[in-house]
Amino acid sequence: MYIIAIGWLYVSLMMSVAEATNTTGTVLGAIITFLLYGAGPVALLMYILGTPARRKAIRAREAQEAEMLRASTTDGQAPGGPQEPVETGRPDAPQGPAGRRD
Repeated sequence: MYIIAIGWLYVSLMMSVAEATNTTGTVLGAIITFLLYGAGPVALLMYILGTPARRKAIRAREAQEAEMLRASTTDGQAPGGPQEPVETGRPDAPQGPAGRRD
């Protein structure tokens, strides 16, 4: 798959060079030629052809997360792992700086 993309980019680069070095051509025309005939179509093609691989990676990651969740809940722990106790202040405890109540 990559060899076709590399070949296409090479051909479009050579088209751009021919555009830039032609007596009636311009560098701006060469840049536009490379972007519209080379980089744009290759980027779109690689994105479309890479969709199955991305989908497979997402499914594998979700399966791994589900397995980790299943393993942690079977150990008798909460899904987030062991939890630290939350300290709540006593109502009669001093509040604010220097131990005074505000």
